[in-house]
Amino acid sequence: MHELRTTFPRAGRLEWIGLREARRAPVRPVPEAEVHPLVGLIGDHGKVAPPRLRALTGEPGEVVAPGAAQPIPGGPGRRQVTLLQAEHLPVIAALAGLEEVRPEALRRNLLIGGIPLLALKNARFRVGEVVLEGTGECHPCSRMEETLGEGGYNAVRGHGGLTARVISGGIIRVGDPVVFLEAGAAG
Repeated sequence: MHELRTTFPRAGRLEWIGLREARRAPVRPVPEAEVHPLVGLIGDHGKVAPPRLRALTGEPGEVVAPGAAQPIPGGPGRRQVTLLQAEHLPVIAALAGLEEVRPEALRRNLLIGGIPLLALKNARFRVGEVVLEGTGECHPCSRMEETLGEGGYNAVRGHGGLTARVISGGIIRVGDPVVFLEAGAAG
């Protein structure tokens, strides 16, 4: 069974990247994004890279200057990045009674095609040069009723995607491969 869970016919592909400048702000598609292990996607929900740490010299009387960075909501938690299965967009549209559903409407960060996202739950995988760890399913929120209309919440149930934490940061770009690395890494 382990072999079946870790075998994929091909790599997936990063189809789309979306960032929200604030909590209820519109999702803005971007061609690339910086991903940081302590923050997630730089620019999503106003997140910025944490300031560089200054080492103390150990001199007597040295005063530690407080950092300028505000606490990061969610911190290095389980929901730094949200992913959505590209192949589920037509299914969600059909269930919502719509011609089409764009990834922006579902408010996720990354749209992945060609590899089953749920197979990446509790596993590590690479998106371009970034390593992520699937931490759980990303369930729909009540905003789906606003964006997709009545029944939108239920149309997304079971198709909401995956949450992940950043293990190793870097730059991701639309078109980057998505490759399974190892199972059972998340806890």
